[in-house]
Amino acid sequence: MRDILVTAIVFGALPFIFKRPWIGILLWSWLGYMNPHKQTWGFAHDFPFAYITAIVTITAFLFSREKKEMIWTRETIVLLIFIGWMLFTTFLALYPDLAWAQWNKVWKIQLMIFLVAMIIKNRQQLDWMIWVMAASIGYYGVKGGIFTIMTGGAYRVWGPEGTFIGGNNEIAFALIIIIPLIRYLHLQAERQWVRWGLASAMVLSAVAAIGSQSRGALLAIFAMGFFLWLKSRQKAVTAMYAVIAVSIMAMLMPQAWYDRMNTIKTYEQDASAQGRINAWHTAFNLAKDRITGGGFETFQASVFRQYAPDPMNVHDVHSIYFETMGEHGFIGVGLFVLIGLLGWRRAQQVIKRCGRDPEKKWASDLAAMIQVSLVGYAVGGAFLGLAYFDLPYHLMIIILLTAKFTGVLGNVTQPMGKGAVGPAIHPSAHWAKSNSWQRE
Repeated sequence: MRDILVTAIVFGALPFIFKRPWIGILLWSWLGYMNPHKQTWGFAHDFPFAYITAIVTITAFLFSREKKEMIWTRETIVLLIFIGWMLFTTFLALYPDLAWAQWNKVWKIQLMIFLVAMIIKNRQQLDWMIWVMAASIGYYGVKGGIFTIMTGGAYRVWGPEGTFIGGNNEIAFALIIIIPLIRYLHLQAERQWVRWGLASAMVLSAVAAIGSQSRGALLAIFAMGFFLWLKSRQKAVTAMYAVIAVSIMAMLMPQAWYDRMNTIKTYEQDASAQGRINAWHTAFNLAKDRITGGGFETFQASVFRQYAPDPMNVHDVHSIYFETMGEHGFIGVGLFVLIGLLGWRRAQQVIKRCGRDPEKKWASDLAAMIQVSLVGYAVGGAFLGLAYFDLPYHLMIIILLTAKFTGVLGNVTQPMGKGAVGPAIHPSAHWAKSNSWQRE
C-alpha cells in the first residue's frame, strides 16, 4: 500500500512540474530529505523517483518561458570553484573507481542546488520549500521523539536506512540543523494550532536528537540551542521549549546514556574517539603530502598504512573538516570553510538591512535561524563526515534568495547564456544506490 501511495504522489505531481518547475524542486527535496520510498517494502523501495523528478524538472525549466537567471555572488562563485576543485582532485584520486562513483553523486546534488537558485522566484515559493524541508526531516524528529519517550531512551533513534541520514549520528545531525528552520516557520505562523504543532515538532526533534545517543550531537545541540536562544526575538518562549526538552531528557534517559555521554570527558580511553583522532592525523598528513588530497573515498587501509600514526587503526574520518582536507587537500577544506563563512556574512547583512523593516522582518528571522543552523552544522560537523550533504548548501542558496527578494543583493543575476554580466530584472514579488540521482 505504501508503494502505491508514494508512486501515486510522485507521478501525480509530475504533470504539474511542466507548468510550474518550482514544484519539481519541492518534490525532489521531499524525496531527498524524507526518502518516503525507503519507508516501503516493495517495488518502490529502490525505484528511481528522484532521477525521474530531476529530469522532468530540468526539462520543464529549460522549455519554460521563465527567465533563465543565475545569482552570481561571492558565495555561488566560491561554490562553483569548490565544485571545479573537487572535479580536479577526482582526476588525481588515489582510488579512481571509488572517487568517480562519489563524484557522480556529488555533482548531481550540486546541479540541483544551483537549479534552486534559478527556479525559485519569490518568497511564497521559498517558504513552500522550507516547509517541505522542515516537514521531511521533522517527520523523523517527531517520530523519533515519541519513540524515545515511549521507550525511556533505552534504544537509539535511527534515520531511514540506506540514506545520507540513516545512522544515529547522521539523523541527529540533520535534526539539529532543521530545528531552527522549524522555529522560523513557527515565528511566521498565524494560526495557533500551527504554532503549537511546530513547537511540539521542535521539542520532539530535540528529544530525538538526544535519543540518538550521539555524543557529537549532544555538543552540537547545546551549541545550537544556546545560539537559538541568543538569536530569538522571543527569548522567553525559546527558553521554555528548551527547558521542556531538557526536562524530558533528564526524566527519561537511562544511566547507560549518561555513561556514554560521560565518555566525552575521557576520550583518551575511548576506542572510537581514538580511531577518529587517528583518521584526522591521517587526513592532515595526506594533505601535507598531496596538494589535491587523496580524492573522494580516500580513507582506505593502504592510506592509513602510509599516513596514519597508528597504521592498523583504520577508522572513518567522522569530520566534515578532515573529510574535505583528506579528500581535497588544504585548498579543498579552505574553500569548504569559506563557503560557510560567506553564507554567515550574507545572513548578517540581511539581518542588518531588514531587521527594522516590518515588511521584511521575515527575512531577518530567516537569516538569524540560518545562522543558528550553521552553528549546529559547524559544531556537529566536527565529529561527523557529512561534507557533501545537500542541506547546508540549500541553506546558503536560501539566504541568497532571501537577500534577492528583499533587495539586499541588488542586480546580481545574469541571464544564462549571456557572455557579459549585466543588470537583470528581478521578480516584482517578493541522490538510490543503483542510481546516483537518488541522494542516499
